[in-house]
Amino acid sequence: MVAIADYGVGNLFSLQSSLRSLGEEAKLALRPEELKSADRIILPGVGAFGDAAKKLRETDMFDALIEEAKAGKPILGICLGMQLLLEKSCEFGVHAGLELIKGEVRPIAGVIPKGLKIPHIGWNGLNFKPHPIFKDIKQGDCVYFVHSFSAQNCPSVIATTDYGAELAAAVANENVIGCQFHPEKSGAVGLAILKSFCEI
Repeated sequence: MVAIADYGVGNLFSLQSSLRSLGEEAKLALRPEELKSADRIILPGVGAFGDAAKKLRETDMFDALIEEAKAGKPILGICLGMQLLLEKSCEFGVHAGLELIKGEVRPIAGVIPKGLKIPHIGWNGLNFKPHPIFKDIKQGDCVYFVHSFSAQNCPSVIATTDYGAELAAAVANENVIGCQFHPEKSGAVGLAILKSFCEI
């Protein structure tokens, strides 16, 4: 069973629908014990890093996610959920993350060329290293992004995308994986990635 962390931030319906279309049992988890009883965890998220981290703490999921990650349970962070896996974010101040993956969240402004729109919204190709979640897709396959911040100073990048500059598209540290893009909004390619995660 896949638990989708429901802490008040994230597009949960489309993610749950995508998983169910793959034949996966996907339940919304409102409490830490529901994360513990799952085989895998997905941490979604949209909005501001600081608010999301605060809500994770208020729902007691912050420490539970760290505990489950350290126990070896597969965890997938999506968009803001991926950013929360890192050590800290510099979005509207400095905020501590889950520290499950080394690196920090910083604006893409100043990284990408002037004139390109921020946020980065739309379909972009992936350039990825060998990893189990990419086993059923091919180099250059496109996925859907919506973001103004990205993982930087991160040694665990497993995929990048080109938006005038090379931006981190996915990160991984053993059983903890993050996708800056939205697999649940990325058609057949995204479904293949979600399916591969469920097979880890």
